Amino acid sequence: MSEVTDKPTASADGIPTADLTAPAPGMTGAGRLAHGNETYLALVWRRFRRSTMGMMGLVLVAALILMAIFGDFFAPMDPKATDIAFAPPDHVEFAAPDGSFSLIPYVYPIVETGEFDPVTFQPLTGPDKKNPTSLGFFVKGHSYGLLGLFPADIHFFGAVDGRPIHFLGTDKFGRDILSRGIVGSQISLTIALVVVLLTTTIGTFVGIFSGYMGGRIDVWVQRFVEFVLAFPQLPLYLALTSLIPVTAPSNVFIAFVIGVMAVLGWAQLSREVRSKTLALARIEYVRAAIAVGSSDMRIIGRHILPNVSSHLIVAVTIAIPTVVLLESFLGFLGFAVKPPLISWGLMLQDTGTFSVIGSFPWILSPVVFVLITVFAFNALGDGLRDAIDPY
Repeated sequence: MSEVTDKPTASADGIPTADLTAPAPGMTGAGRLAHGNETYLALVWRRFRRSTMGMMGLVLVAALILMAIFGDFFAPMDPKATDIAFAPPDHVEFAAPDGSFSLIPYVYPIVETGEFDPVTFQPLTGPDKKNPTSLGFFVKGHSYGLLGLFPADIHFFGAVDGRPIHFLGTDKFGRDILSRGIVGSQISLTIALVVVLLTTTIGTFVGIFSGYMGGRIDVWVQRFVEFVLAFPQLPLYLALTSLIPVTAPSNVFIAFVIGVMAVLGWAQLSREVRSKTLALARIEYVRAAIAVGSSDMRIIGRHILPNVSSHLIVAVTIAIPTVVLLESFLGFLGFAVKPPLISWGLMLQDTGTFSVIGSFPWILSPVVFVLITVFAFNALGDGLRDAIDPY
């Protein structure tokens, strides 16, 4: 009886062969199967970590979701409280009133200096060094409901003495823009996530059903998809949302807007899923499953849907910023969210005139929230696409 050794064996012509049972270099530890191979999720994660933009997008997306869930906690001011209209952003310095360096930042309100511009004769403004406000973390402020359930008054950051501060200035009603932008992320991101969830579900079901069934069913389903894609979406959005009366409750209006976006947004994804289903239906293991008598639902659930899921993940991360931009545009036109609710699109209504933008440029601050969201989800989608399908 021969001994079992770990040494490489030799072939008939004397050429040594590799030991196929030995784990490959670097293939041990977490994320490996029992026989030493790397799992698919671990492989995708390892590829994804190499993408700097993808990791940056993941961190930003996580921060945005956290900000939306705990919006009132992160908002330093009451988003509905009024103060001085069109107040400029306060001046923040790491300097004490005596001019010495301080680890704790101070906020100095912007006031008129009493001097005038020699050309335009407009009053000049500057930081008021005589009235500093010390900042801090986990300070007391306005009361709110944490997650809508638990009463609380602690905020992540703000003025230690409870004085009003405006890092991004105020709008035409004197409401803090930063706080409204943070709280407004709840509505904007909720609309985007719900719309993408509905469009992904409908588009995936229609695409797989049409591609797998084929024949006349596929022909008629695709004609209906082309009918939906043929509509000019923007005029139809405006026409449908205008059907809701102004006196309708805000929740009803948001639900109608979500329904309109979902009805008009699933068709393109169904086309993409159908094309992948047509290719997967001709693969040998799917034909073998059909030959042994597997049901259609089992074939779709076990063989087709898992192979389409990678494309769906990337499609979702790319579709979310599209919906955010659409909601912002419709909100700017007044067709998305109605007061007293807050969204980024609704905040952009104040920028409707050039005179306001020229005199109070900080009123454009909500655009920064939209840009960060679009960049974060696009970067995350690009990183996932390269990690899932590197070729």
